[in-house]
Amino acid sequence: MTIERIIRIMAGFFVLLSLSLGYHGSPIFVSEWFLAFTAFVGLNLLQSGFTGFCPPEKLLAKMGFSRGNGSCSR
Repeated sequence: MTIERIIRIMAGFFVLLSLSLGYHGSPIFVSEWFLAFTAFVGLNLLQSGFTGFCPPEKLLAKMGFSRGNGSCSR
């Protein structure tokens, strides 16, 4: 599995989890402040698209995962 694919899976997971924890109609609702984490993940994805800088990319590379050929391969 490539770094780019892992990062996409992580981002999707964190968005869905934080929406579930922050939405009032959810059975696992905790606090509306979890919606701020959703915004944080979205902002990181946006800046990564423009700059090519992906914060978890360096950590995953040190862990030995192979680099993809997409936006997180710089």
